[in-house]
Amino acid sequence: MRKSVILITGANGEVGHGLITQLAQQDTHDILVLDLHPLAPELRPLVKRWLTGDILDQHLLQRLMSEYDISMIFHLAALLSTRAEFTPEVAHRVNVEGTLNLLHLAIEGARWRGESVTFLFPSSVAVYGVPDLATKTALPPLKEHEYTQPTTMYGCNKLYCEHLGRYYAGYYRQLAAEPERFGVDFRALRFPGLISAATLPSGGTSDYAPEMLHAAAQGQPYACFVRPDTTIPFMAMPDAIDALLHLARAERGALRQQVYNVTSFSLSAAAIAERVGAAFPGAQVTFAPDLRRQAIVDSWAAALDDSAARQDWGWAPQFQAERAFADYLVPRIQARYT
Repeated sequence: MRKSVILITGANGEVGHGLITQLAQQDTHDILVLDLHPLAPELRPLVKRWLTGDILDQHLLQRLMSEYDISMIFHLAALLSTRAEFTPEVAHRVNVEGTLNLLHLAIEGARWRGESVTFLFPSSVAVYGVPDLATKTALPPLKEHEYTQPTTMYGCNKLYCEHLGRYYAGYYRQLAAEPERFGVDFRALRFPGLISAATLPSGGTSDYAPEMLHAAAQGQPYACFVRPDTTIPFMAMPDAIDALLHLARAERGALRQQVYNVTSFSLSAAAIAERVGAAFPGAQVTFAPDLRRQAIVDSWAAALDDSAARQDWGWAPQFQAERAFADYLVPRIQARYT
């Protein structure tokens, strides 16, 4: 008898920690976890089973299909933006081929279970490619279809996987004699920079914000790798988890698109440094821009238009800038190092 589960890939990352905790509290589905590394010990009691393995290992994925009835997939595994620029071919294999493997797993699972498998995919602000700083400064918050000409391998990977998801959701094997009766219910969120108090930054180009906080809490100096005026959208991790779960629960009929922007607040690096200095009076934050990483961040949107998510499935962030720092980031990061 195949066991009904929710599958989470890349569960050891920043999003995975919060997602496992929230799903376990709901106690409505068993959780199956797949990650390259052993699951963090504190999370193991919350899941039915955790596996150490690679999303590129098709034999492993086939074994999962034979053992489990997978009703929903949260595909979090990815090689993040900064690391992807050092090994772009590896990033493509992990981010694109890995996603393709999981989409195939979902379509096969839908045939087994006689209904679609819901596929949650975290995309990124990195899919945007604004041509220059003057244009970025003048633009209003960007909608999902605007300026999608990414300049990084990670951004290209995420944008292409959004299109793959649309294909599997609506056009898979469209010329076959018998079209798929059941398919993938693909739902993607374009996240801004995510800031977590629970886990350490792990290679994102927007990680100068959490790195600044964690360094200050430890009494260490921090040289920020972007200019003080650099502005991109951000979100506190609890809102990211809430957005994923909220979209997962939404009625398919209410969703007018497969890909949605979500955002919370936009701040300059200088404004973040001011908040860090207020919370940690001894903080030593300086600015030493890395021109190549700076160029990447300058190509991203300064703000995102998430009106479609608000209209279609009631998205609303709980942590605007003031509350994100005062009620979540500062006290929890302080406690981490006390």
